[in-house]
Amino acid sequence: MEVSVRFSPELWIFLAPRDRRPEVRLPYDGTSSLGHLIESAGVPLTEIGEPVAGGRPVERSYRPGPDEVVEVPAVPRPQAVPDCRFVLDVHLGTLARRLRLVGLDTAYRNDMDDDALIAQAGAEDRVLLTQDRGILRRRSLRLGAYVRGARPDDQFLDVLDRFRPPLTPWTRCTACNGRLAPVGKAEVEDALEPGTRRSYDEFAHCLACGRIYWRGAHGGNLAAVVDRAVRAAGLRLP
Repeated sequence: MEVSVRFSPELWIFLAPRDRRPEVRLPYDGTSSLGHLIESAGVPLTEIGEPVAGGRPVERSYRPGPDEVVEVPAVPRPQAVPDCRFVLDVHLGTLARRLRLVGLDTAYRNDMDDDALIAQAGAEDRVLLTQDRGILRRRSLRLGAYVRGARPDDQFLDVLDRFRPPLTPWTRCTACNGRLAPVGKAEVEDALEPGTRRSYDEFAHCLACGRIYWRGAHGGNLAAVVDRAVRAAGLRLP
């Protein structure tokens, strides 16, 4: 038995090359859920919208009939989530720093395995961002998203476009995700290099790890990253 399925073109990247066409026929045992059928084709359920079978919206638990055509749209953008809080897998460290740069609550460690990532995502109500399709198919994962793009710039824009989160640049520590707060020069000057003491007067420090920030020579490059991303994604700063 087979079922005809029409996947949105945005989902074709998850399909085998032979199935990347407007309509495919997938083997079906007659008893499994539609969600299982979609995943068997390689598409994580985190990446789909509301399926349609026989012209009507259906649940993922639905069991399609042999003569029905199933349509599977991509997840709608922007995607609504309770809080735009993220945890990233070990391969997305540069993306983590860029998300923190624009003020997004982004958990990241380079030594977390899949089980630990899923546990943190669930315990802290975070969206797990990854390019590992296998982890997105884990039943224990509540909120997850596949990050598109090979370059950090493209990945950054993809996350901003998908979730359209409110941005508050320069408010988080890019190293540890802690909150930044202004600090007087006199309070931190003993920790500064002589050139920095002479050249800069405005500083912030991380309330979690104590790291000190100032708009140094690298500030223009970071500002360009923020400005380019905001313009490209059509976002507005508060």
